[in-house]
Amino acid sequence: VQPVDTELGTKTRIHQSSCNFDYTCIEGDCPSFIRVKTRAAKPRPAGAKAPAAGAVRTVRAQPPADIAEPDRPVPGPDGYGVFMAGVGGTGVVTVSQVLATAALLDGLDILGLDQTGLSQKGGPVVSHLRFFAGEASGANLIGAGDADCYLGLDLLVAADPKNLAKADPERTLAVTSTSKLPTGDMVAHVDETYPEIDGMLAAIDGATRASASIRLDADRMADALLGTAMPANVLALGAAYQAGGIPVSAASIEEAIKLNGVAVAANIAAFRWGRVYVREGADGLVSLAGVAPAATSPEAPAAVPGLGLDSVPVKAKATARALLQESGLAPVPGEGAAALAEMVERRAADLADYQSAALASEYVDFVDAASAREREVMGERTELAEAVARYLHKLIAYKDEYEVARLHLRPGLHEAMRDAVGDYAGYRILLHPPALRALGLKRKISLGPLQRPALAVLKAMRRLRGTPLDLFGYAKVRRVERQLVADYRALMEAELNALTPGTYERAVRLAQLPDVIRGYEDVKLAGVERFHEQVRAIRSPDTRPVALTSKPG
Repeated sequence: VQPVDTELGTKTRIHQSSCNFDYTCIEGDCPSFIRVKTRAAKPRPAGAKAPAAGAVRTVRAQPPADIAEPDRPVPGPDGYGVFMAGVGGTGVVTVSQVLATAALLDGLDILGLDQTGLSQKGGPVVSHLRFFAGEASGANLIGAGDADCYLGLDLLVAADPKNLAKADPERTLAVTSTSKLPTGDMVAHVDETYPEIDGMLAAIDGATRASASIRLDADRMADALLGTAMPANVLALGAAYQAGGIPVSAASIEEAIKLNGVAVAANIAAFRWGRVYVREGADGLVSLAGVAPAATSPEAPAAVPGLGLDSVPVKAKATARALLQESGLAPVPGEGAAALAEMVERRAADLADYQSAALASEYVDFVDAASAREREVMGERTELAEAVARYLHKLIAYKDEYEVARLHLRPGLHEAMRDAVGDYAGYRILLHPPALRALGLKRKISLGPLQRPALAVLKAMRRLRGTPLDLFGYAKVRRVERQLVADYRALMEAELNALTPGTYERAVRLAQLPDVIRGYEDVKLAGVERFHEQVRAIRSPDTRPVALTSKPG
């Protein structure tokens, strides 16, 4: 699993490219996910012509084969140093071996060392390569300031001062992947956030030739272009080659990839797309490959095609737009106010489809009141209203049985599955609802396409949510979820009524506290406990108390 930033905050997803397919997730506590059956590759008929070397049949776009050659560096008497910094399990050592093989094919001598230490999958790995036109001499490690090309395959490892000591501001070309590869702590603890990217890039720029540096989101680009992030490091290698940082020929690199014999077509395509990115720029790559511009933009939040807030029906969007126009949010001038209005409109549309226009109206009215009070006290600042808009929506739109049915029936679901695994043969929805668990069912139930009408009926029953006829709502976790919305509103009303410039930062922190509430069932209830503990810790003893009754105990 891997944390990923989305419009609705940090979520957890199964990273398809690095999944080890042991299927232990099926036995886990997650109450709802989809198992997709992929189509087996068809055997080539007898006598049929084999695909050309380097041809890619499963990627979204074929890279051009004829790319203008860069000016390649020539190793001097002291050699030419390439230093690679990445993490285990992503192919750092493989890239090092490919370059070493390519050097031998080009008649160069080579010294190298892979430092993996105790790292396994996800741990830091660095590789040293020194290329010589004549006989190799000296150590196989790159010394301080001796790296001619600094290939940052993982941003955290590349920004490590110990590794940056290999670079020199007058000498070293840096090619850096900006992909956010989470550490083990980030996977296990979603409140562990990824360090500020700008700060790490600034550190790399300060140690290398900043004016010549190349940056690319190699994981995102590889996934968009090739359907998998596994060749991301080879794509970054292609960028380094085209930037003039690699002293061996493209032909020898591609031949070395063939000799390696693993995912040959995809790796050659990745190498070429990396070259195209440097040669043509992001816009040129988007035009040639026909992928979305977000494929080359590390700033764009992760999105799943056909899903997310964009998948809300037109009617719900129209309802939200009308509610916003009637509120005090739409006409407020200023860039921050415009961003707030858009955030509220998108979430109100989701709530209109989640349950009803009335629920969306209650949401808009509350955020509108919070925004008005914030403007009264703090002028144009919008942090508090944005936090209220984000986290009130999070608490209202809890994933109960009706919501799971709605999400599984979204029109973009099949597009999302095709985007993840290509053409597929079938799928099963695996569910373990609390109501069935309470009745003693210890395993997930499996639903296929023929059960979609049952999901449609369940979705239509969402109007019963929170009423005496809501049979699912009697479960403990559902009662806590409903009360949590009321508690949050009461907490925010108390903070807004007492708001002053001196209490503003505290109010923002309290508004953001629902971020600690994540997951399902016992995990979620534990998050609610943390929420209450942190409310008590942040609010001073002399603050007027607020009765919060959503405690799961």
